[in-house]
Amino acid sequence: MTPRILVAGIGNIFLGDDGFGPEVIRHARSRPYGRDFPGTTVKVVDYGIRGMHLAYDLLDDWTALVLIDAVPDRGAPGSLRVFDADHETIDATLALDAHGMDPAAVFASLRALGGTAPPTFVIGCQVDSVEDGIGLTDVVDAAVPAALDAIDSVLRMVTSDAPAREG
Repeated sequence: MTPRILVAGIGNIFLGDDGFGPEVIRHARSRPYGRDFPGTTVKVVDYGIRGMHLAYDLLDDWTALVLIDAVPDRGAPGSLRVFDADHETIDATLALDAHGMDPAAVFASLRALGGTAPPTFVIGCQVDSVEDGIGLTDVVDAAVPAALDAIDSVLRMVTSDAPAREG
């Protein structure tokens, strides 16, 4: 079975650093994932604040989901954190409600539609400001290249695990 990985940027571009996910996806679209991960389907999508759209897309059979988003200011602005999402406690784990694209609501909608979330990895960047305005702060913008590297790392991990997960 061919591994299928959905890389989803979420966030509101009109709230400063909350637009981190869409900005990372803008850069990720130019990456050669087909060449770097042969035999793997990697779909890269900017969902913005369209949570229901993401829930419907997750009804497809995905090997993994990689969420890219800004996370609440609980550390140094611009710092990245990569972690597995626990779908049962994702609301407490992520608390990403700054933009109305609440991952807990997405996964609840997915369950209501009869779907099951794939293993989910979050690449989150600590925000500096989510004030009204377009554009990332300098410190969060500087984290975009590291987030692209983190996507590559997660894809390598998932594709190396794919036969074991499917077997």
